[in-house]
Amino acid sequence: MKSGYKWTMQFHAKRALSFVLLCLVAIPAAPAQESQHQTAALRLLTRREGLTIVRAALHSGHHEADCSHLVHGLFERAGFPYDYAPSSELYAGIDEFRRVVNPQPGDLAVWRGHAGIVVNPARHSFFSMLSSGPGVDSWNSPYWIQRGRPRFFRYLKRDPRGAVPGSMRTSMRTSMRTTNLKQ
Repeated sequence: MKSGYKWTMQFHAKRALSFVLLCLVAIPAAPAQESQHQTAALRLLTRREGLTIVRAALHSGHHEADCSHLVHGLFERAGFPYDYAPSSELYAGIDEFRRVVNPQPGDLAVWRGHAGIVVNPARHSFFSMLSSGPGVDSWNSPYWIQRGRPRFFRYLKRDPRGAVPGSMRTSMRTSMRTTNLKQ
């Protein structure tokens, strides 16, 4: 009797261990899938969309008083809104932009204390509020070189298909179930 009991306990213990191991393997997979859904809802601007921002900059008649307000207003006018951030926050990085190594037209060019919009990366030109007013300059000119290398950031655009992040889908399903139960 004892050997049968021992065998049963070993069987259940192995089964429980298998279940725990299976859970440990499955748990890390769930957040990875969720993050895929969250990143699928955002994408970096294309070169064509970046040129829309450059056109807004070069053809805009009125300009704000400082560089960060100027950049913010131009992105808004081009249809790429974000909450206003001063150049120091832009330099550190904000959620609506991702840092890039190879800039394209329409990317942010940001130094400590200054921000502009990349016009032509091959010519190292950017549009910003300069000492003479709004204009285009080269980040390779002596003045900008002494300020250090700029950081470049590209705007993150919401997916027009309206992909919903996984965590939002889960709460939407839960909400719908709760509503259906109440009816």
